[in-house]
Amino acid sequence: MIRLNNIKIKENLSNEEVLKFAIKKFHINPIDVLEWHISRKSIDARKKDDICFNYSIDLKVQNEHKYKQFAKVVQFEMPKINIKNNFSSNPVIVGAGPGGLFAAITLVQSGIKPIIVEQGDTVENRLKDVEAFQKSGKLNRFSNVQFGEGGAGTFSDGKLTTGIHSPYCQKVLQDFAYFGAPEEILYLAKPHIGTDNLIEILKNMRKYIISNGGQFLFNTKVTDFVIENNHIKSIKIENVITNKISELKTNHLILAIGHSSRDTFKKLYECGFAIEKKNFSVGVRIEHLQQWINEAQYGTNPTLKLPPAEYKLAYHSKSGRSCYTFCMCPGGYVIASSSEAGTIVTNGMSKFARDGLNANSAVLVNIVPEDFSSDSPLAGMYFQQDLEEKAFALGGSNYYAPIQRLGDFMKNVTSEKVGIVKPTYAPGVTLANLNEILPQFISETLKEGISYFGKKVKNFSNPDSILTGLETRSSSPIRIVRNEKLVSNICGVYPCGEGAGYAGGIMSAAVDGIKCAIALLED
Repeated sequence: MIRLNNIKIKENLSNEEVLKFAIKKFHINPIDVLEWHISRKSIDARKKDDICFNYSIDLKVQNEHKYKQFAKVVQFEMPKINIKNNFSSNPVIVGAGPGGLFAAITLVQSGIKPIIVEQGDTVENRLKDVEAFQKSGKLNRFSNVQFGEGGAGTFSDGKLTTGIHSPYCQKVLQDFAYFGAPEEILYLAKPHIGTDNLIEILKNMRKYIISNGGQFLFNTKVTDFVIENNHIKSIKIENVITNKISELKTNHLILAIGHSSRDTFKKLYECGFAIEKKNFSVGVRIEHLQQWINEAQYGTNPTLKLPPAEYKLAYHSKSGRSCYTFCMCPGGYVIASSSEAGTIVTNGMSKFARDGLNANSAVLVNIVPEDFSSDSPLAGMYFQQDLEEKAFALGGSNYYAPIQRLGDFMKNVTSEKVGIVKPTYAPGVTLANLNEILPQFISETLKEGISYFGKKVKNFSNPDSILTGLETRSSSPIRIVRNEKLVSNICGVYPCGEGAGYAGGIMSAAVDGIKCAIALLED
């Protein structure tokens, strides 16, 4: 396999047309091409008057000796796993987010039959609960944007980008494509799936796991951990619909809990699990017209048909704080993401087409343990919760979110109306002054950062931009300590993914799920 790089295309072509262009450019004999696929596609928009697509293509060729000038490609293969344990009881996975699901897939592919415990519902029932919350403010605290099959990332843009460099990233992409994701995620520089696609993909994952012997216990909450001689022996579970309590024996437990699993955090701390405070971030959701972002990134008259534009921005204040954008959703919506009564939590989501009128992203400021009010490992969780309760009070009632025009936020005055940018948050919004509930260091850093971002992306700091409060769940406020074999201080327990403090998004959580499953199999 050889790779052709730096294939610049300045018109909209099919993949087959790109191949013809490439083999002609690099003098490849078409007869020698046995197989091919696009390995990468990105947009080069550094020059607004000369935007182009940049491709890389991998070719399997005969007479490979004729093409020594091209780099050879080594394709990723899963390493052979040495299963050392006969498993007297089924391994149990707590949480059916990306970490838990990819751990389950890895186990069933190795002939092991895990039990997946998820306090939320199946993705199709979960969708009904989320829609009911958006329409009426009726919150199901067990099945919502945070909890349920697929985890918090189900209601997002479905980004598969990550800052980690792991060979397992390619397996995650391949598995997503196998379960129904668009093939382009295998080669786009910034792949995404979208909430609408994720819902169907998750159903296919569930069917695959069950067909290979796995078992799901939905609407089932872990209430306690039974530990003997510092080793996990069982977990106690409760069906949240029938309130039936039972015990599930296991010697191997993957804790793939999400970043909002506060009841479980408390129980783990009570049971003696080693937990550390960690940094996280807090801020707001900002909404712009998607047209503004397109024009800022592509210019006003691009010749190519381009997808909705994105951005990723960071600012470092003289105070030592950082401000950055996170989970940018082109053509997306700000979504109500509460999982506890009397709190407001926001997030962003997009459908695969990204065809909404607005763009949104989180604008966040870093929080460090020194900001917390106590030395408890759970102090960061209480910091988040306090802000969410204040946002609920400022929003009024029925889970209305407090919003503010950016221009008013900068002036520290309550907004009296919205401008050209209309808020997308449902169930509804209340005009407010977000400065009243944000700690001053967050407000001031946000103002500095947004002003700076306006110099990088035109209209980012437009006064009519809408701020929705608050975004508090960008990552877990704790880390469940694990050793080099990925085991916690309680033997047989593998803290996994975002909630355990080892991931930050769908891709990194999925990769961590694979790693934890392999560690379990080789234990």
